[in-house]
Amino acid sequence: MMRYFLFLLLAVTLLWGCNQNVRETASKADSAVSKTPVNIPVFNADSAYQFVKTQLDFGPRVPNTPAHEKCASWLTAKFKTYAPEVMVQKGVVKAWNGTPLNFKNIIASWNPSSANRILLCAHWDSRPYADHDTDPKNRRKPVDAANDGASGVAVLLEAARLMSNANPAIGVDIVLFDVEDYGPPEDEMPGGNNEEWWGMGAIYWSNNPHKPDYSARYGILLDMVGAPGATFTMEGVSMQYASDILKLVWNTANRAGYSSYFIFEPGGYITDDHGPINKIRNIPTIDIIHLDKNSSTGFYPYWHTTRDNLASIDKMTLKAVGQTLLTVIYEEK
Repeated sequence: MMRYFLFLLLAVTLLWGCNQNVRETASKADSAVSKTPVNIPVFNADSAYQFVKTQLDFGPRVPNTPAHEKCASWLTAKFKTYAPEVMVQKGVVKAWNGTPLNFKNIIASWNPSSANRILLCAHWDSRPYADHDTDPKNRRKPVDAANDGASGVAVLLEAARLMSNANPAIGVDIVLFDVEDYGPPEDEMPGGNNEEWWGMGAIYWSNNPHKPDYSARYGILLDMVGAPGATFTMEGVSMQYASDILKLVWNTANRAGYSSYFIFEPGGYITDDHGPINKIRNIPTIDIIHLDKNSSTGFYPYWHTTRDNLASIDKMTLKAVGQTLLTVIYEEK
């Protein structure tokens, strides 16, 4: 997924200072959800893992390739077995180098007539360049994108499967964004890094939502949510635009027993699909993303490398994220 990482710890720390007692504030955010006992579906990590594998079996899902087209058809068909309303938003955008990219944002909705909605999203395309690979010969090869894309999609597919069996009380929209990761290679950044070269499917959707005047109470973006031992710190843009939602989700994860994954610590500011959703669509949206302040990139070790393959996926991490997400959904009134 991801592109440029701004690890602005000073700015995040200042922001953090305004929210000192994080767990206490998070408990207040919990008041927005139902305290009446609810039946929360059990997330099946084996099913989610298989969804990751199926995506990878198509090959790298790089726009304008047969693998991309075949995976889009599979994702659309799969959603149609789970959701009452499915649509594909098609278009063409220009890449950083002028290449026209055919894209498909894939959208599934539950309780489509409800005005009380939440938005769940991930990106489903693969990066065309393994530009952070340790072997220079690999740096123009496409990435399998098991963690950086397929993991978030897989969690949402499993959530969709479960929502088809137990309808949530609120409206839910899942949007799989395309052309998120087609930004320039690290050594070919013309004129610096332009945010508009990344997350182009999300930028398009934010300006042209699938329904006129679409809105949701909040959104949750999943990105790189499948690596072994992943840790999800509290990303800066999420804190800036949707701190209450961020704390609600982290508090829910801790209640559910996943405190080793969801850490009450500040992360960096990320250029990701939640940016345009917050800034253009004005839907407060958070990013659940694996950050690693000890790595050279700020992300998990195999980010934008040929080693972002099925071996980098751990079922326990998929479970932690998926069960947390389902708990948030089903505790909503």
